[in-house]
Amino acid sequence: MRFRLALAAAATLALTAPAAPALAVPAAATSSSASLVFGACPTDIAQSFPALTCANLSVPVDYTRPFGATISLLVTKHAAKDPAKRLGSLVLNPGGPGGGGASYAGTLTKPDATGFTRLEPAVLDAYDVIGFDPRGVEHSSPISCAEPDYFTPPQPDPDLPAKRDELWKIWAGYADGCAAKSGALLPHLGTENVARDLDRLRGALGDAKLNYVGFSYGTYLGAVYGKLYPHNVGRMILDGNIDPTPQDVWYRASLNQAAAMQKRFDSYLGWIARYDNVFHLGKTFAAVQANWNRTLTDFRTSPRGATGGSELLSTALGMMYSESNWTPFAQAISAYAVGGDDGPLAEFAAPYLAPDAEQALAVFNAVVCSDSVWPRDRATWERDTAQVAKTSQFAWYNVFTSACHSWPVATKGRPEITGEDLPGILMYNTIGDPATPYEGALKLHAALPTSVLVTERDSGKHCVFANSRAAVNPAANAIGTKYLLTGELPKADTSVPGHALPMPTPGKAKVVRTDRISPVE
Repeated sequence: MRFRLALAAAATLALTAPAAPALAVPAAATSSSASLVFGACPTDIAQSFPALTCANLSVPVDYTRPFGATISLLVTKHAAKDPAKRLGSLVLNPGGPGGGGASYAGTLTKPDATGFTRLEPAVLDAYDVIGFDPRGVEHSSPISCAEPDYFTPPQPDPDLPAKRDELWKIWAGYADGCAAKSGALLPHLGTENVARDLDRLRGALGDAKLNYVGFSYGTYLGAVYGKLYPHNVGRMILDGNIDPTPQDVWYRASLNQAAAMQKRFDSYLGWIARYDNVFHLGKTFAAVQANWNRTLTDFRTSPRGATGGSELLSTALGMMYSESNWTPFAQAISAYAVGGDDGPLAEFAAPYLAPDAEQALAVFNAVVCSDSVWPRDRATWERDTAQVAKTSQFAWYNVFTSACHSWPVATKGRPEITGEDLPGILMYNTIGDPATPYEGALKLHAALPTSVLVTERDSGKHCVFANSRAAVNPAANAIGTKYLLTGELPKADTSVPGHALPMPTPGKAKVVRTDRISPVE
């Protein structure tokens, strides 16, 4: 998820202690004005996004030792299409943390079959669109905390009190594995270091100011960058906003997200009820909810292969970021609840159980566990989660599957976001965002006094700007495009109508595969 990983937790760990990710030998500090040489991209990016070119940026592992060891970050570029209109570079971050941003430059610039691009053509004319894999992610010295098959699903179900001790020990072991396998980088993966990398990237691109679009976790990264380098901020869009105010920012975010996810899921069940002729799960919310609860109980008590209760909740949570898979997921629930066929639900869960998910999980923990304080005692976790679980089925899954209670690296605490000396910033949030609740967006908006907030009404999707064709909001895009091209913001906070929800018809719907880190369409 752009903030929370839509990923099944580990059930067993097969930990080893090989060498940590390789670091370059000590070298002279990379100059912030060093140029980048763009050329061929790694095969996986080149095959999916042939219009991109790639370069490597060398940055210090430890910014307190600028002449020490370095790591290399992969940077991608979609060149401005009209050099006469070129305004500079536009750097993207898709969220996570743990999401690879190098390929995201392709996601927002590649035309679909109809020629539609998620960034407007005028933006593509004027900007080099830049992506990068943050330190520790994918092509940028990726870290790992366990073997790729470290979990054997179905995982222990934290909703069952008897399983919590096992799960607590598993995640404590995972934290030990992070120290053993990635200890050299682990203290240097937090958001402040990524923000410093952003400024190195700005300089290497030859830009006096950083023009930036950050989604979800990327809003927090942008806010931290603004705190560290306020005079280097150009045009900045923050979409799907993290509340930066709690001292325990990420622990509190996981609790708040669990509550918001339940509200979003309830609206989904209500949507299913409106189309009983398609799904046959009931004509009322109560009837659909009963079918869902029965299905969840069955998978929880008698897992279907690798898919148990936690895996099913993980999958359902992933479906709430956008509506792109609402229809096929409802059909999968119906296939089991009405027809007794568990295959479609197991198929939906499969991407969240993929072995390559471990590296993303490692970075996610490395960032959120060290960015801010977390409680270390189990009693606090159980008390707080139990409170949220009174109204949310997602509480135990969303909060209790974390290594932060045993994290081996101490946190310095989160920075105070003040918004001093910043230019005008454009913010977006949907009113019902389940991953980054609207209340948090208001807190970040208050912390950034030069910001203007655009609210998408009647929407529970995660993020607003530059969406796929299925969820595009033309009014929202027009505001963002004008801002990127001219620097002009709305005169005051404003709102736009919500986008249309799917209107399903009988027949099997196509499944849209989304990224585990940023499952937003």
